[in-house]
Amino acid sequence: MSIRSGYTLPVFACASAMAALQWLRQAKPLDAVSVDLIEPQETAEIPIEQVAGIHPGMALAITRSDPGDNIDLTRNTPIWAVVEWGQSEQIEQVQIVGGEGIGRQLNAAGKAAIYAYAETLLQRNLSRLLAPDEKIQVTIILPEGRKLAERTSNAAFGVLEGLSLLGTTGISQPLSAPDQLQAYREQLQIKALCFDCLVFCVGENGLSLARQMGINPEQLVKTANWLGPLLVAAGLQEIPGLLLFGYHGKLIKLAGGIFHTHHHLADGRLEILTAHGAQVGLPTPILQAVFTSPTTEAALTYLRQLDAKEGSDWVNQIYRAIASTIDKRSQDYIYKHSQQEVQVGSLLFDRNRQVIVTSPTGATLLSQLC
Repeated sequence: MSIRSGYTLPVFACASAMAALQWLRQAKPLDAVSVDLIEPQETAEIPIEQVAGIHPGMALAITRSDPGDNIDLTRNTPIWAVVEWGQSEQIEQVQIVGGEGIGRQLNAAGKAAIYAYAETLLQRNLSRLLAPDEKIQVTIILPEGRKLAERTSNAAFGVLEGLSLLGTTGISQPLSAPDQLQAYREQLQIKALCFDCLVFCVGENGLSLARQMGINPEQLVKTANWLGPLLVAAGLQEIPGLLLFGYHGKLIKLAGGIFHTHHHLADGRLEILTAHGAQVGLPTPILQAVFTSPTTEAALTYLRQLDAKEGSDWVNQIYRAIASTIDKRSQDYIYKHSQQEVQVGSLLFDRNRQVIVTSPTGATLLSQLC
C-alpha cells in the first residue's frame, strides 16, 4: 500500500488567503484554489471550506489541514485567513499578520512564528492576484492553535501561545508511516556504502546545526522518531561509527531505553533527567525542582541559573552522564538486535541550538567529520 503525502500548514494558510482575496473582488464562494507551492515546483488544488465577507473591504476564508498519511496533531484543524484592503501608508504590498493561535517567537521580540517559506508562499501567490497599486493585509488565524501547541515542543524552542507556520516545502511527507521508515532504511543503506561514519539527526534543527558545524550533508541521515529501527539498520549495514545529533529533549529518551521518541508512545524525560541528577549527587531539593519542571528545557534553564549563582557544575556533570548513558544504551541496543558492534557517540543541543554536551566518543567522531 502506497503512502499518501499531504500539504504543510503554510499551503492551507495561503489557500485561505487567496480565497478571501478573490471574495473581495467577486463576492462569490469558491470550492477550491490553485496554490503554487514554489518548493516543489508544482501546483496544489486546495479545497475551500467556507468563505464570506465580514464587512466591506474585508473577507474571511477557511480551509482544513490535510497532512496526508502522517501522525500529525494538526490534521483537520481549521486555518482561517482574514484579508482586507491595505491602508495607503502600508509599505508592503502584502502585509502578513499572525492572529490568534499563531505562536510568538520568544527570541524575536514576540514576532509571529511565520517563517521564510510561509512568507514567500503567501507573498508570491497573493501578489499575482493584485494590481501594482493594490495593497492587502492578511491575518492568519489558527483557532485551535493555542490548545494544540500544548501538545508540542514549541515552547522548548521559544515559540509560545500557538503553532508555527513552519516548513521548507509545501509537501507534508508522512514521516511516521511504516513505508516512510522503509524509505529511511533505503537511504541509510546507500550512505553506508560510501561512509564509515554517519550522523543521525532527529529533525530539521539537528540537520541545520550539523551543516553549520561543517559536517558533510551527504553523511546526515534524518531519522524523525524512528531512532530504534534505524540504529538496528545501521548495525545490519555494519557501519563502524554513528553520531547521534539532536535536541536534548528528544535524545534524552534514549538514556531511558526509549528508542521510538514520538511523545504519543512514551515520555519519561524528566524522570530520566532526575535519575541522572541523583546519580551525580544532586541534592534532594534540587532533584525535586528538576522533577517538577514543566519541560526538560525549563529544567536545564533552572540548573544553568543554579550553576551561575552557586558556581557549581551540575549541568556539565548531569549531561555528561546522560550522554554516556545514551551512547552505551544505543550500542547495546544495536548489538542486541543485530549482533554488531557499532561505535556510538552523541551530541545534545538546547532550544537555541547551543551545544550542551558532546560525549567523549561523540567528540572523537565529530573530529573525523568536521
